[in-house]
Parts: sequence; C-alpha cells; structure tokens
Amino acid sequence: MLRVGDLQRSIDFYTRVMGMKLLRTTDRPEQKYTLAFVGYGDEDRHAVLELTYNYGVDKYDLGTAFGHIAIAVPDAYKACEAIRAGGGNVTREPGPVKGGTTVIAFVTDPDGYKIELIQSRSA
Repeated sequence: MLRVGDLQRSIDFYTRVMGMKLLRTTDRPEQKYTLAFVGYGDEDRHAVLELTYNYGVDKYDLGTAFGHIAIAVPDAYKACEAIRAGGGNVTREPGPVKGGTTVIAFVTDPDGYKIELIQSRSA
C-alpha cells in the first residue's frame, strides 16, 4: 500500500505511464479515505498496488525504511522509453547492475516513490 497525495494523479501515472489497469476503487467517506487498486492483471493471479488517499492530506514523508517497489519487465530499455514518452521520470537509465548482468532501471512516481524495473532474464 502506498499513501498518495493526489489519487487521480497517481492513478494516471500507474495506468497511463506504467501501463497498469485500474482494477477497482473503494471510497470510505466515514473513515475519510479512498482506495484504488492497480496492477497488470486481475487480483486472483497478479500482485496489485493499493493506493490510499486520506482526505485532506496532499503530501507524505517517504520515511527511511521504505526502499522501492520492484517490477519485472520484458525489456527495461523499451519500458523506459514508454515511461519517458508518457511523461514519467526515469532516474536511472537501463543497464547492468554493478558487478552483475541483470539489467535494471529506476523511475519515480508522482509522490516520489522509487520503482525499480528489472528486465526478465528471458529478454
């Protein structure tokens, strides 16, 4: 679960820029929050991200315990091209991890959360 400062902005990023689908939303006015679930496939077979918007909170401190989200992609180079074309921010260009051969890249979402793209070994 990620707490976000602007739910629509985050939904747009994860669906339009990252290529995920909006799976469902739940609004809880009495508890003053709204949830949006996004992912690459249905919740029965795929991991999903829960985006939480707490009414009236537009920014969070990211904290020191959180590292990043990691997502496997078929081709990190093409993924970064598509993310950049969609207005996303690539913060580490695709390339081998230091001391290894696995190709990775990093992007950030609108709230500053880091997302590592790990190229599938079959690519």
